[in-house]
Amino acid sequence: MATGLLTKGAKLLYKKAEQYVEITDLQSFPSLGGQADKQEVTTLADAAHRYIKGLIEYGELQFKFLYDNASETSNYRVCKGLDAAGTTEWKVQLPDNTTFEFTGESSTAIDEGAVNAPLTFTMTIALNSDIKVTNPV
Repeated sequence: MATGLLTKGAKLLYKKAEQYVEITDLQSFPSLGGQADKQEVTTLADAAHRYIKGLIEYGELQFKFLYDNASETSNYRVCKGLDAAGTTEWKVQLPDNTTFEFTGESSTAIDEGAVNAPLTFTMTIALNSDIKVTNPV
């Protein structure tokens, strides 16, 4: 019987020189499943609507981070650099070593601020590939 798994230890990584590098201080990640569009294939002979699966829609993937811009290797500067780099290879790694790999272009923006709230930013990735899931061994 499964006991469950916390998100503690989940990571977002990007490929740099054939090696994956973690972007620190990740606070949340999006749904990674996608949903197939439905396409209507009803004919005039049918008594009810009929559908088939269409293309999978992953949407934009939004990753939220605790803001750090103290040095050249800080998460905000790394993400802004990746925005300028164009298409990047990404990997989300869960604590049980399940991985989700994809490619896409990122866009980073500071989140809305409020009184007595931590400063955060969101990196949005527009996918240009499928999401490949690898289960732990």
